Amino acid sequence: MALALFVAPVAMAQDVAAPVAVTSRAAPPAPAPAAVGAARPRHHRTKGDPLEGFNRTMFSIHQFLDRIAFRPLAMLYKTVVPKPLRTGIRHVFSNVGEPLVFANDMLQLKPKRAIKTVGRFLVNSTIGIGGVLDVAKTREFNLPHHDNSFGTTLGHYGLGPGPYIFLPLVGPSDFRDFGAGIAQGQTYAFTIGTPFDRAEYRVSEAVLTGLDLRVESDGALKALLGGAIDPYATLRSAYLQDRAVSIAESHGAKAAAASALDDPLTDPAADPLMDPAAGAAPASAILAAKPDDFPADPAAAPTPPSAEKTAVDDFPADPAAPVNPTPSVPPAPATTAVQR
Repeated sequence: MALALFVAPVAMAQDVAAPVAVTSRAAPPAPAPAAVGAARPRHHRTKGDPLEGFNRTMFSIHQFLDRIAFRPLAMLYKTVVPKPLRTGIRHVFSNVGEPLVFANDMLQLKPKRAIKTVGRFLVNSTIGIGGVLDVAKTREFNLPHHDNSFGTTLGHYGLGPGPYIFLPLVGPSDFRDFGAGIAQGQTYAFTIGTPFDRAEYRVSEAVLTGLDLRVESDGALKALLGGAIDPYATLRSAYLQDRAVSIAESHGAKAAAASALDDPLTDPAADPLMDPAAGAAPASAILAAKPDDFPADPAAAPTPPSAEKTAVDDFPADPAAPVNPTPSVPPAPATTAVQR
C-alpha cells in the first residue's frame, strides 16, 4: 500500500509529461526548459522544514490511513463507549502524567505552579477516585490542568526546535519535541517499572488515548483543514505557532504568546512563496478594524459621500483656493461666503 502511494505521484508525473512530448512533435519550436519547469508546480521550501518532500509524503500516507482506518475506528469508539466512560479514561491517563508535569515545572524553576500540580494530583488521586473524576478543577479547589513537557523545558532553556517532521499516526512534531517525547515516555518505565514497562499497559494507553484524541479533535481538524488549499502547510503553521506560544508562556511572556496567536493561519497555498510562520495581517488588527477603516491608505480610499456632496454644493466656493482632495474638515457653506 505504501509502495503504491509512493509510485502514484511518479505515474501521474509521467501522464502529465506525455502530452507535452506529443505536442512537441507537431510544433516546430521545442518548449524552453524554463517553460517546462514553470509548468510543473513546486512547493516552496519553507524555512524550518528542510524535510518538506518527505513530510508531505508521510502526511499523504497519514491522511489515507486516517480516512480508511483511524477515523472510522475512532468514531466506532465514540459510538460504543459512552462519553462519561471516555472522559473518565482520559482523566485517569491525564492524572498519571501529572508527576511529569510537576517535574518540568520544577526544572523550569516554577515552584508555585509545581505546588499546584502536586495539589491537583493529590486531590484527583483521592477524592477523584484515582483521577476518574477531575475534582481538582472545580470551584472549591480551582486547580485546573496545565500542560508541560520535557520538550517545553528544553525550549525554555534555549534549545531550538530543529527541523519540522511529520510521521503517520504520530502527527506533526520537530526534532526537539520528538526526541524529548521519547525520553519522557520512558521515564516511568525506568524509574517505577511495573506496570509502566509492560507492553499491555503501553499499548492500551497508546490506543485509548489516540482514539480519544482523534474523537475530540475531529471537529477542530475539519474546521482547520476542511477548506484549506494546502492542508499540510496549514497544519504545519498551526503546530509551529502552538509550540512557539508554549515556549513563550514558559517564560511568562503573555504578550509574546498573544502576538504569536495573531497569525490568522492564512492558507500558505494562496501564495506559495509565503512563509506560513509569517502569516498575513495580524488577526487582532483585522478584528479591531471596522469596515469603514478599509482601505487604510487614504489615497486608495474612495471619496466619502459627504465630501462629494460638499464639493458639489460649494463649487466654486473660492476660485483661487486649491481643491483639497481629502479634506479633514468640510469647507464652509456657500452661504457663509455670500454673507462675508
